[in-house]
Amino acid sequence: MPSATEALSDAVLAIAAEHAVEPVLQKLVDAARELANAKYAAIGVPDGDGGFARFITSGMSDRLIASLGELPRQHGLLGAMLESDVPQRTKDIRRDPRFRGWWPAAHPSMSSFLGVPIRSRGGVIAGAFYLTDKEGADEFSDADQALIETFAAHAALALDNARLHERSRELSIVEERNRLARELHDAVTQKLFGLMLAAESGAALIDRDAQRAGVQLELVRELAREAMEELRSVIVHLRPAALEAQGLAVALGKHVDVLARTHKRDIALAIEGGAPVAAAVEGDAFRIAQEALHNALRHAGATAQIAVTLRCEPGRLELTVADDGSGFDPGAPAARARSLGLTTMAERARAAGGTLQIASAPGAGTTVRLEVVDP
Repeated sequence: MPSATEALSDAVLAIAAEHAVEPVLQKLVDAARELANAKYAAIGVPDGDGGFARFITSGMSDRLIASLGELPRQHGLLGAMLESDVPQRTKDIRRDPRFRGWWPAAHPSMSSFLGVPIRSRGGVIAGAFYLTDKEGADEFSDADQALIETFAAHAALALDNARLHERSRELSIVEERNRLARELHDAVTQKLFGLMLAAESGAALIDRDAQRAGVQLELVRELAREAMEELRSVIVHLRPAALEAQGLAVALGKHVDVLARTHKRDIALAIEGGAPVAAAVEGDAFRIAQEALHNALRHAGATAQIAVTLRCEPGRLELTVADDGSGFDPGAPAARARSLGLTTMAERARAAGGTLQIASAPGAGTTVRLEVVDP
């Protein structure tokens, strides 16, 4: 059986790999319950308005949690933990003078209690651990309290890091939306401007030259179709799948399905392996797939076949988007001026710690391949 120090080290290492706040909170409360050998545990994060922004439990079934109703308010010992930086410990929570109230009929009976505040770097109380019903003993010990206090210091760092990571992701989303706005302006706006000029020219020619007017109106139709395709592409980019909730394979599958229905094209998708991939790598890989698919749909030709392959193996991720369409010369000076997003894809590959290869030639199709080792 591992020592308390080893158990604490294992818990800290497990949590360090997580970057989203909600999963971090769940791992923290699960680890605290195991470290203190408690039957039930909870972690509360205040909302600044007399309640909890988050109150995550461990040791209770989903059915039991649902039967308890709304989250508890900051009263009694729950509130005391968020008002003082002093840990609280008692043999029977029900006998404490501060215990008063929030105890729904379905709530399990609890006795021994250990509460430890979680203090952020600035000393502000960012939350608290609530542990009840010590297993194998009538009450929590000094050693239990010392262990959870040490763990609370690590918990504060984990929460701060998770919040910074989420903030970084939010800024990345804003940056991505700004990029899409620029693309919308550069592509769609120009086509709509051309559409307006062609319509005006066609209208002026109708009375004088019906044949030339027909050519202009055909141009109007083509420009309108291209503008519609650009708008569809932007809409798809503005509504990416929820990678954090679904994972790369599922998100990519849904994206391919949306593109296939939107563009009325067959896109073959093959998923191989199910090894876990870091969230940041998943995000970059998904965006590279989006860009490569957009390029294939726009430039490969209407009859070209498009195939996507995703391999997630232990220690390796490989993404391939290939088509047998018109192709291009990647080394040509004008290649990166064609709005193919080659530079963006290369930057994302580097950010993911991987390599990007683009194989193409006029008339020989295009293959975009991303490889990330130890993703």
